[in-house]
Amino acid sequence: MTAAPIPHLAGSGWIVARDPRLRVGAALAFALITVGLDHPGSTATALGLALGLALAAGLKARDLVRRLLALEGFMLILVLTLPFTTPGASWFELGSLRASTAGRDLALMILLKANAVVLALMALVGTLEPVALGQALGRLGVPDKLTHLLLMTIRQIHLIHAEFIRLRQAMRARAFVPRTDRHTWRAYGWLMGMLLVRSLARAERLMDAMRCRGFRGRLYRLDTPHWQPGDTLAALSLMILLGALAWLDHDLGLPGV
Repeated sequence: MTAAPIPHLAGSGWIVARDPRLRVGAALAFALITVGLDHPGSTATALGLALGLALAAGLKARDLVRRLLALEGFMLILVLTLPFTTPGASWFELGSLRASTAGRDLALMILLKANAVVLALMALVGTLEPVALGQALGRLGVPDKLTHLLLMTIRQIHLIHAEFIRLRQAMRARAFVPRTDRHTWRAYGWLMGMLLVRSLARAERLMDAMRCRGFRGRLYRLDTPHWQPGDTLAALSLMILLGALAWLDHDLGLPGV
């Protein structure tokens, strides 16, 4: 058994029971509204709302932190460089470098928005099975080629990862120990080359297997999702929350507020 390259987020809250189409649409609406916010107060509120969605989805704190750490590594670089590269009023000086308040505010807004959008995506879309996500995208009108590309990419990533694990185990069985020398880099070069060749062969076998099963360029959806009253209630609640978020951002932008 090997760990999956893209581990699935396990959710258990009421959000997981909602219709996949609603969850994909809600994630898109939340991202669009959050990205368009102009004030730190409303953006922080969006982050709180996203955190509430994550809790409602029953996500474990360990899974959230592990995935957010990948984002925060990039955000750290942004936060450290933006104040010194954005023109504006001086915030503080560090030797010959001068940090601006405009850069500080911009870094803060990007940090809040990125975390809010990623949290909402993990809660609403990250807990969907890949097949359910592809079917939901297809039912929302996304072209079949794009949904097929998504599903095939997910499948191929798992195949490539399994092939990589097998090749690494074969190298270890031959007493290969990585070092900082020319032999190691050459061995890794062979590993990458063999991985590409074997992945292509696996892709061709996968395509042959699909053709044997009657694949003609289209994956037919056999599920019949039913829109539940709880989905309608969740959609209305989310519309009210997102509308209140947009109203709060507009209200904070009024003179004298």
